[in-house]
Amino acid sequence: MPHDHPTPDHNHHPAHAHAHDHDHDHDHGHDTDHGGHHQHAVPDSNRAFAIGVSLNIGFVLIELGFGWWTNSLALLADAGHNFGDVIGLLLAWGATRLALKAPSTRFTYGLGSSTILAALTNAVLLLVATGAIVWEAAQRLYSNHGEPVTASIVIAVALAGVVVNGATALLFMRGREHDLNRKGAYLHMAADAAVSLGVAIAGGLILVTNWVWLDPLISIVIALVIVWSTWFLLRESLRLALQAVPRGIDVDVVKNYLASLPGVSEVHDLHIWAISTTQSALTVHLVMTQGHPGDDFFATLADELESRFRIGHPTVQIETGSAAVPCRLAPDHVL
Repeated sequence: MPHDHPTPDHNHHPAHAHAHDHDHDHDHGHDTDHGGHHQHAVPDSNRAFAIGVSLNIGFVLIELGFGWWTNSLALLADAGHNFGDVIGLLLAWGATRLALKAPSTRFTYGLGSSTILAALTNAVLLLVATGAIVWEAAQRLYSNHGEPVTASIVIAVALAGVVVNGATALLFMRGREHDLNRKGAYLHMAADAAVSLGVAIAGGLILVTNWVWLDPLISIVIALVIVWSTWFLLRESLRLALQAVPRGIDVDVVKNYLASLPGVSEVHDLHIWAISTTQSALTVHLVMTQGHPGDDFFATLADELESRFRIGHPTVQIETGSAAVPCRLAPDHVL
């Protein structure tokens, strides 16, 4: 029976690589999940998130306490930032768990896209927190109202932050190249370590010079670092949420590879998009005038797309190029 042409807006659960006859000389090849190996799960993800969340919650409480005690806006600002990171880690952790759930009849790709939403939410929360930090720091600088701070305590707490944030960043080093959530966690923790070092330096300068206005000033510097470290996460998560081609995949290279396959005379209606922060999908029409290429063709194609481009969910439609039965494209297709 006739089949609609696949589009990125219509989820298709990956089935075993095969092709089936079509009333209009079209055949569809689908990749296989092979037991879920396309998840690209990084070992000990739960352990990394659990340790990271525990360390940062403990440190946030310490920073808040000493921040209020010493009247240090820099410590309070850093505590707010670290709390935002705790929320981000919890969101990323929860999304990672949801992404492991099996597909259903309603969510045919599973819940992998929750990892994209988690990354986007994390970025937005951090930017909102940054606005609050800048507002308070600017008010203190404008009013020239420098609160006295206990510099030695600020230095000690900030140096502890360097250790905590640096250790947390190390937990997410592995696998960050292919997972936006892990990369976001790594970048934030590494930036936090640098920010804590900046707070310690500010405390040292206040201890020597007694310039208490350095405290709100360093808070603004902290805010700028947060924006810088968050911008990449915001941009990339927004792109993935809008079904852009994932970073690291060149559409022209993929198209040239498909065009070079034996028997392929034309490649069109190629779509590539992310279904999670670690998984990508593809749909394409291949014109093969000699007809159906056989199941081995689809099996090899699925393996090659996975190994070369990390595209684990391809759906391929074969057309014979018959002028009597032209390809019927949906209005939203882009050639």
